Amino acid sequence: MKKLLLISAMVSFLAACSHSGAGDKQAELDSLKKQRQEIDDRIKKLESEIGTKPGTASEKAQLVAVAEVQPTLFEHYIEIQGKVDAEENVTVTPQMPGTIEKVNVVVGQNVKKGQVLAQVDGATIQAQIDALEKNLELATTLYEKQKSLWEQNIGTEVQYLQSKNQKESLEKQLNTLKQQFELTKLISPINGVVDAVDVKVGQMGSPGLAGIRVVNSSNLKVKGEVSENYSLQVHEGDKVVILFPDLNKEVESKISYSSKVINPQSRSFTIEAKLPGQEGYKPNMIAVVKILDYEKKDAMVAEVNHIQKSGDGQYIYVAAEENGRNIARRQPVTVGKIYGGIAEITSGLKAGDKVITVGYQDIVAGQPVQY
Repeated sequence: MKKLLLISAMVSFLAACSHSGAGDKQAELDSLKKQRQEIDDRIKKLESEIGTKPGTASEKAQLVAVAEVQPTLFEHYIEIQGKVDAEENVTVTPQMPGTIEKVNVVVGQNVKKGQVLAQVDGATIQAQIDALEKNLELATTLYEKQKSLWEQNIGTEVQYLQSKNQKESLEKQLNTLKQQFELTKLISPINGVVDAVDVKVGQMGSPGLAGIRVVNSSNLKVKGEVSENYSLQVHEGDKVVILFPDLNKEVESKISYSSKVINPQSRSFTIEAKLPGQEGYKPNMIAVVKILDYEKKDAMVAEVNHIQKSGDGQYIYVAAEENGRNIARRQPVTVGKIYGGIAEITSGLKAGDKVITVGYQDIVAGQPVQY
């Protein structure tokens, strides 16, 4: 309509110019100003009839998508890296130096507590035991005879006490040698599975060096280090979600242990959580441990992407009804904690509000919307 009026004015102007020649230019100017005023008045009338004002957004409704706000559970987690560890994971090494004489197990074999896994050469000790047992046998016979005579009042008390002392002394020596011989055996202290055998027959064994590792895989846990910044938020009994990226699996547990001491080098403390079930978990497997440090029931939430910022603060566009039509309303909000792309809205949203989730980048406040 504006274009038609302007074209009409220009045509009239050209016509006037072509016919006036060297006429009164002032009269032409007055005529044009009058026509311009008529055009401006016509434009204002048309704008009033279609309900728009100069400089405002187009009346055409913008197509958007909305999501109705509903109270929901909001959870915030602290994420750390952890690894699987066994409650019972031991390496059995020789308790005395010597040549490895026997290896009785192989990797993957189930063993029981007290089972002999391997043995160091104990021939010298065994020979001493055999000789001492014979001496003890003779000393015991002499003692019993001397005791019988003493009970019949035959012989002296000194003879009786000497035979008794000889027998008891040999018994103690024999017991000591047997204890030493037990040290030649590598004995499993737990029930479990042999995970590694790092000793061979003929190899020299020594305390604290290579041995046989036994793992009880039925009792596993996850360990991790938490920054000291969270020392007040993390406690024993807190809920944790353990993610195994390689297994594409999540399990829930609780913190079973939280260290009371801060590591001075890493400025962190250790937490542990027991693993429910044993499906595919292996010691030293990497895990992501998510510790629940905040939760709120019936919270109002919104996606972080839908929250915009201005000089006045943060806001969200919501669809609201006004004068019988749906418009975009700029709703100021206060944002609390954020986790996983979701923000807790502590004020500004209420149940039933329709947050504009698609098309919010292309609208302005007061613009009609359609969804």
